Amino acid sequence: MLSICLLILMSNSLFGQGMTDEIIKGHMVADWERAKSYTKEYLDAMPEEGMNFRPTPDIRSFAEQMLHMSQGTIGLIVSGTGATPIFQGKSLEKMNELKTKTALTQVVMQTYDFAIESIRNLDASKLSNIVKRGTYEVTQYGWLNKAFEHQTHHRAQATIYLRLKGIKPPNEKLF
Repeated sequence: MLSICLLILMSNSLFGQGMTDEIIKGHMVADWERAKSYTKEYLDAMPEEGMNFRPTPDIRSFAEQMLHMSQGTIGLIVSGTGATPIFQGKSLEKMNELKTKTALTQVVMQTYDFAIESIRNLDASKLSNIVKRGTYEVTQYGWLNKAFEHQTHHRAQATIYLRLKGIKPPNEKLF
């Protein structure tokens, strides 16, 4: 029993060494900056004629995949930070004018900039605050994690689009 108590105290002590809300926020910003760079490599890799490519007729095109990713990022970041959303009232995925390589890249990069700035401007002491969205009640930290998970999921799906076009996807960027 004494060993278990010591183990718990040691693990709490090790975890607590310097892991402040501000440090966590800094790690999030660094991860989003890395994700932005990684996603830009995906956008750069797909040629203009691949923007409307669909691996099968019943799924999103490459551009729609990236626009859906962006729209989801905006909504989840807003839940996690309380920031005012960009592109309010617009359904990005349905906007044909955004499905060119130039326009798509611009919107996706703006979305990453929005996420990064919203996290930078977040009062880190509020990360444990609960935010209700639909039927979900999640901490602000939880919403930010979901935003990162969502963009990772959709970028990963784009790997198949590139492969089917005969393009080698960018190398993983874990750090």
